[in-house]
Amino acid sequence: MINYKKQNLFGVDYSIVDYELASDIIIEAALERKSLGASALAVHGLITSVNDHKLQHQLKKLDLIVPDGQPIRWALNNLYKVNLKDRVYGPTLTLHVLEKANKHKLNLFLYGSTKNTLKYFKGFINNHYPNIKITGIHEDRFREPTVDEDISDINNINNSQAHLVLVGRGCPRQEKWVSSHIGKINGAMLAVGAAFDFHAGIVKQSPSWMQNIGLEWLFRLSQEPKRLWKRYLFTNSQFIYIYLKHKIVGK
Repeated sequence: MINYKKQNLFGVDYSIVDYELASDIIIEAALERKSLGASALAVHGLITSVNDHKLQHQLKKLDLIVPDGQPIRWALNNLYKVNLKDRVYGPTLTLHVLEKANKHKLNLFLYGSTKNTLKYFKGFINNHYPNIKITGIHEDRFREPTVDEDISDINNINNSQAHLVLVGRGCPRQEKWVSSHIGKINGAMLAVGAAFDFHAGIVKQSPSWMQNIGLEWLFRLSQEPKRLWKRYLFTNSQFIYIYLKHKIVGK
């Protein structure tokens, strides 16, 4: 069992890990077919949980929440001196996990997203990680499943003998799904959201220099202004407010 520390940031227990450690934790669980829940949670997900206590409770059940986003890393380093050298960005973590899954010839299940994205994401995985066997795919219904549908989904995933389940339902729907399926899915579940679209080539990733200085949100806003302007206006502002409150008054 791999040991790692956690630090609470605004109600969420972030794991103090880098890409290597985080991917090792996920792959170890996958090899053991241990039911593990993991998420790459950026500012949007964190602030959503601040405003939704039910979601915050669901996040508590996850085994591994990595600091996806430079602001998350900066806040953890500044408030708790944890010395994180880099963030653990979901799409990049996905590549680390796929590389190790390929080495161990693991079975993979893709859950969520659209038919078109899944088609191209599957092609990406087949081309770059040929030892991975994709044993199942399930498109997102874009609604919550009925009880019977959920039972069917669980049976399909477990019957596929998947060691690893990548979940791309968007935040926070994917985190809720992973949280509610710990102990039901016989493998490691990783909520990675936009990684499906990025690696499928459907959506462009921001330039590395923008990612490094915490401006990825600005690039994504320029790509989808109508859908994202409210998210970034309110979540980024609230994140700064809460951070300053913790910094100044300590709570």
